[in-house]
Amino acid sequence: MRIVYAIILLMAVLVLNFSMMHLAPGDVADTISQSMGGADQEILDQIRADYGLDQPFLVQLGRYMGNVLRFDLGYSFFYNTPVTQLILQRLPATLLLVFTAQILALFIGVILGVISARKPNGIASHFVTILALFGYSAPVFWTGILLLIGFSLKIQIFPVAGMQDVTIEGGFSVHFLDVARHLVLPVITLGSIFLALYSRLSRATMMEVLGSDYVRTAKAKGLSEREVVYKHALKNSLSPVITLAGLQFSAVISGAVLVEAVFSWPGLGTLAFQSIIARDTPTILGILFFSALVVIVGNLLTDLALRFVDPRVGSKG
Repeated sequence: MRIVYAIILLMAVLVLNFSMMHLAPGDVADTISQSMGGADQEILDQIRADYGLDQPFLVQLGRYMGNVLRFDLGYSFFYNTPVTQLILQRLPATLLLVFTAQILALFIGVILGVISARKPNGIASHFVTILALFGYSAPVFWTGILLLIGFSLKIQIFPVAGMQDVTIEGGFSVHFLDVARHLVLPVITLGSIFLALYSRLSRATMMEVLGSDYVRTAKAKGLSEREVVYKHALKNSLSPVITLAGLQFSAVISGAVLVEAVFSWPGLGTLAFQSIIARDTPTILGILFFSALVVIVGNLLTDLALRFVDPRVGSKG
């Protein structure tokens, strides 16, 4: 049933995106005419007829939905390339950035939360609090610019922009390390705010679990603190954190747009930014579709992860 709901939601997003773009002032014909330096009404009418813009709204919507079902997202007049091909070219870079930032933020956040929960009044707990405050208050693009100035322009440890250095020659390991160097600052920038969220939530849930009856019983049986924390308490405290990670996945995608713009990362965010400036409607709609698809799939994977961590979730559903 979850898959059926996901398909219905995806179709609703498609209709909403298309409707919003249809209501926006101007169309493809106006944009093309501006790039040509102007055009008379006859040429504008011909362009609209070529793109099917002279048809009623419901006809255009039905045609668009039918094309999407055939994985045809239209043709980009700005890039002169099918939109599907454009997105597939940029998608791996965005997924690499998003998944790396999300996984590292989740992993490090849980570790920091567990460490600070064991000693609520210790240095680690105060560090997590300060980290969360910084993560909540600092805009993503501001953090990225500071990191660029500090570690690319002043100290010059990491590259300024892009995903790889095209002048580097060598085998797989050489190119892998090159991409990893380019990935460090964007991942830190994108993962900073989510690291703060996960660490604070992990700390709160772990402290609650450590105060429960079964944990006190485990301690009374003579189990070491390490066994109590990592074998009993940790597993039961992960469910809220994983749920938050799934809910925040859409925010990670949207945050990637700003991060990619700051670091010139060649992903969907940069493509979306350039398409909005060019008013490339087919490309914008295609990116919105893929973003919604990634978020929905991410939520489904979150449900699976929750069932793996806590089998009671599956029995409740």
